[in-house]
Amino acid sequence: MKYFFDSYAIIEIINQNKNYNRFTEFTLITNTLHLAEVYYFLLRTHNEKTADYWIRNLLFTFMHIPHKISIKASKFRYKYKKKKLSYADCIGYVTALENNLVFLTGDSKFKNKDNVEFVK
Repeated sequence: MKYFFDSYAIIEIINQNKNYNRFTEFTLITNTLHLAEVYYFLLRTHNEKTADYWIRNLLFTFMHIPHKISIKASKFRYKYKKKKLSYADCIGYVTALENNLVFLTGDSKFKNKDNVEFVK
């Protein structure tokens, strides 16, 4: 099984959450929006040296965000506007759907959605 890793999942791997141990050997398929969120989190909670270390030492594959995914993600976000989903997460979720990947997250807003593996 292949996964799209949202920023929550990547941060939990970095934080060595034991519930994410089984994902540590996977290539982290994500996009640059999620990378930006992870990098910002590391800057905020640690420092630039730590952020650079993790970005260099995790195995990433970055998915391109074509315009059709941006449009579908906007529609998805609009459909669930009461949940106040982020654009990055909506784009990640739709990217996973469109590319036969499972959306891996611990974000409770996605807990009962199709094609999601929810890990806290």
